Amino acid sequence: MNIMKHVLKTTSLALCAGLMAAPVVPAVLPIHAAHAASASDAQVQEPIKSLYAALERVQAKGSGSFEQRSQMLAPAIDHAYNIEAVLASSIGPRYAGLSDDQKQTLLTTFRQFTIARYVSSFKPGSDARFTIDPTVTPSPAGNDRIVVTHIGSSDDPSGTEINYVMRSGPKGWQIVDVLLNAHISQVAAQRADFSSALSGGNVQKLTNLLQKKIKTFSEE
Repeated sequence: MNIMKHVLKTTSLALCAGLMAAPVVPAVLPIHAAHAASASDAQVQEPIKSLYAALERVQAKGSGSFEQRSQMLAPAIDHAYNIEAVLASSIGPRYAGLSDDQKQTLLTTFRQFTIARYVSSFKPGSDARFTIDPTVTPSPAGNDRIVVTHIGSSDDPSGTEINYVMRSGPKGWQIVDVLLNAHISQVAAQRADFSSALSGGNVQKLTNLLQKKIKTFSEE
């Protein structure tokens, strides 16, 4: 499942974008109004604010070609996402058994895939509206935190709830999963997609699958 594509369908926008549902926080905070959040919450939310600010630039009219917008978005993806953690969870236990070279090949391709999916989804002139709830909520499992957000449009600002599971690591707080409507895990959806490609340990087959998806995104 492409969660971002589903978001766009449910919000009528021409764009892309094992946990329990996060609690709903009634108040909604525009992405530029960070002062309302506590210092701790602001630290967890900062990568999402940076990601949404980059997506606003990517979807602006005249923002450039697919490649130019990919380059524009890449630093925000690297900052917001723990790409290796997402990839490892998306592959599952097989990931630990891969060689370092196989992991690096998949990591490079999966990063490109992640960037391309966003760029394809948030096309110039899309006019998506991003809001972030002021309070970060604890994850039901472990020490992760959940940032509750909504992606909508000028006609429907509340749009669809898109939540980010954040985990603290060497690079600070980063995304390790995305939850559609508070409970549909993008990692779980990707695991179902990737598992058949990796059957028999065929890393090249999964790499080819991701590269095919990247090409499709670049042509949409």
